[in-house]
Amino acid sequence: MNSLEYLLQPAILFFLLGVLAVVVKSDLEIPDSVLKILSLYLLFALGFKGGTELQHTAWSWAVATPLLVAVAASFLFPLAVYPIMRRKFSPVDAAAVAATYGSVSAVTFMTASSFLEVRGMAFGGYMVAALALMESPAILTGLVLARQANGGSGGSGGLSWGSVLHECLANKSVLVLLGSLLIGCVTPASGARALQPFVAGLFPGVLCFFLMDLGIVAARRIADLRAGGIYAVVFALAFPLVAGGGALLLARVLHFGVGDAVLFAILCGSGSYIAVPAAFRAALPEANPGVYVALALGVTFPFNLFIGIPLACSVARALWG
Repeated sequence: MNSLEYLLQPAILFFLLGVLAVVVKSDLEIPDSVLKILSLYLLFALGFKGGTELQHTAWSWAVATPLLVAVAASFLFPLAVYPIMRRKFSPVDAAAVAATYGSVSAVTFMTASSFLEVRGMAFGGYMVAALALMESPAILTGLVLARQANGGSGGSGGLSWGSVLHECLANKSVLVLLGSLLIGCVTPASGARALQPFVAGLFPGVLCFFLMDLGIVAARRIADLRAGGIYAVVFALAFPLVAGGGALLLARVLHFGVGDAVLFAILCGSGSYIAVPAAFRAALPEANPGVYVALALGVTFPFNLFIGIPLACSVARALWG
């Protein structure tokens, strides 16, 4: 698949349709209730498919290593991002950006996995587990950074760590993804075949519909980028290149499969705009979503969609020969 063919894929074109709807001031809008159903379906289908593939995976260090490295990256990335953001933002906003880029984008992962499937590049079902495991550690690290920067108070009123842990672990996206993964692991072949048309057949179309809405949201968030300025925008563009490139080199050293390496790079180079905002709205409401959500959704997500995914695939093919 060349660059032009990738850009003409339905998922990309529907994202652009959403952007166009905002540009021409259309009244196109998908109701929130429908979006919740679409997002839950995508997480369910992704998790269940990964779980059924895990049934045929022989557990070894080759499988455990990507999972351990993914969790470590989610803890450590916020520590690297925080001092960079602290040059421009308050401690709370810097911590929110750090958590955002330590966590991951499930939709970017879904798009990348679809891209790999079209190109016939195999990847392990355990990479879905890596996606789920990388959601929460960065949130915890970001909240700790905010608390320490504010003299242990974590912002106005302090942090309730019980509620924070609950938000991280019982968050609907994490719960549905992990739950579906586990259900897929124990579902017999007959049950998996019965769900195949629903899990696999509908997935590309639903992803297109969901990306159209993200195009609308991303276009509307562009105005919020003024809160971060050019410094933050440059960071949001450079992060997927630096983090994703580093992840590919590490994956090569650790002998990941080429498909697994691409997904690992995409996970490391993405930013969360679902799990992190949900957690920070509850724990640190003073953090400005116009900074951390706008950067992840308005800059990094489109960059990965149009450039990051095909670039990671091309570099991985070159590194793996």
